[in-house]
Amino acid sequence: MVLSKTASESDVSIHSTFASRYVRNSLPRFEMPENSIPKEAAYQIINDELMLDGNPRLNLASFVTTWMEPECDKLMMESINKNYVDMDEYPVTTELQNRCVNMIARLFNAPLEHGETAVGVGTVGSSEAIMLAGLAFKRQWQNKRKAQGLPWDKPNIVTGANVQVCWEKFARYFEVELKEVKLREDYYVMDPEKAVEMVDENTICVAAILGSTLTGEFEDVKLLNDLLVEKNKLTGWETPIHVDAASGGFIAPFLYPELEWDFRLPLVKSINVSGHKYGLVYAGIGWNIWRTKSDLPDELIFHINYLGADQPTFTLNFSKGSSQVIAQYYQLIRLGFEGYRNVMDNCRENMMVLRQGLEKTGRFNIVSKENGVPLVAFSLKDSSRHNEFEVAETLRRFGWIVPAYTMPADAEHITVLRVVIREDFSRTLAERLVADFEKVLHELDTLPARIHAKMANGNVNGVKKTEDEMKREVMMYWKKVVETKKTNKNKIC
Repeated sequence: MVLSKTASESDVSIHSTFASRYVRNSLPRFEMPENSIPKEAAYQIINDELMLDGNPRLNLASFVTTWMEPECDKLMMESINKNYVDMDEYPVTTELQNRCVNMIARLFNAPLEHGETAVGVGTVGSSEAIMLAGLAFKRQWQNKRKAQGLPWDKPNIVTGANVQVCWEKFARYFEVELKEVKLREDYYVMDPEKAVEMVDENTICVAAILGSTLTGEFEDVKLLNDLLVEKNKLTGWETPIHVDAASGGFIAPFLYPELEWDFRLPLVKSINVSGHKYGLVYAGIGWNIWRTKSDLPDELIFHINYLGADQPTFTLNFSKGSSQVIAQYYQLIRLGFEGYRNVMDNCRENMMVLRQGLEKTGRFNIVSKENGVPLVAFSLKDSSRHNEFEVAETLRRFGWIVPAYTMPADAEHITVLRVVIREDFSRTLAERLVADFEKVLHELDTLPARIHAKMANGNVNGVKKTEDEMKREVMMYWKKVVETKKTNKNKIC
């Protein structure tokens, strides 16, 4: 199902300049061409279009890895034709995944005896891992309620309003009520006390975030665990915790080893982490680890034998590439604990360079904390003339992709910019970004205030505007800006 639109409907053909030495006829845009074309022409046509994409290294909106060593790139290309699900045909690849699961489980302090095998699975990303964890909690809760002769048709899950959209997807797709703890100004993560207050007999788990997408902050899993232990004692419930460590799971063990957030806490029953974020692998790999085998219901595990030997499987999808699994194993043995710690230390140092540089401009309030995921979230001290969206839009002229967004309920009035610091974001780039921010701000200062500035007092051309009218005009202005940009891009294409 195609939901996006990238070209005008009238432009139904694709034209190529350089490929004209191989092919002169234009290609249909939305239909398969009638005839074959030379491989050189196909490559050039696609390559030309992709030039208009942003530069992944300058995409500071993304947590996802955009650089790996050439040796790992080579390993990935050599295994790109292996379907991971064919475990009997590719037993070594399966073994490498099992090694990764066990390494990560021990990194998260799973209670494993010497020689004991960890319980976990590789996934396409943390979204799939969260779906699997949620299903396990739902089934565990349902089985217990059925055994007790109690209603089991209204499960809910408690999270903060700052959770990633995959939690909303899980709740909607698998019919679980999502109970969100609202945010407030200067506190942009889930409040453990309010979360525990929302827990009832139908709560399948409380989801804590180790590295909020909005500000990079770690939620207080230790406090959540302690409060929930007390409530479970009073009520007789056994409400567990899942930790969404998509961003922070490969950071906390190296930068904050004393922080208790993982399986050291008794109510933490499962943890997901994104290998393609600070696990330092290209997009397409996540992991879910369970505390013990008893935390993963047997009925969710399928056994197949039509690919060879008996193969247990617990995934939402079937086929997937082997490359990312192999790349994850490469990074784990290549870097080791020391190497990951050095990478994370360097990311944090570059984050501080950027943070201090932005503070020195005197134009920004820093919203994010110094501890947590290495990112800087910040807002303008004065947005009466120009806002964060205009800063982000103007910054793109220098190649930088920096997102501007509003906070979730109940902090929607706060707008921030966010820069994620990855391994390939150097100190030099941090200093250059600060310089470009200063150029953008100077340029915006010399321009007339945009429509939202004129409406700051709700007065345009002497006519008093209502708050709804002001918001509507601002929205229409930005819609016009976006549509103009799309039109210009289509003309270039």
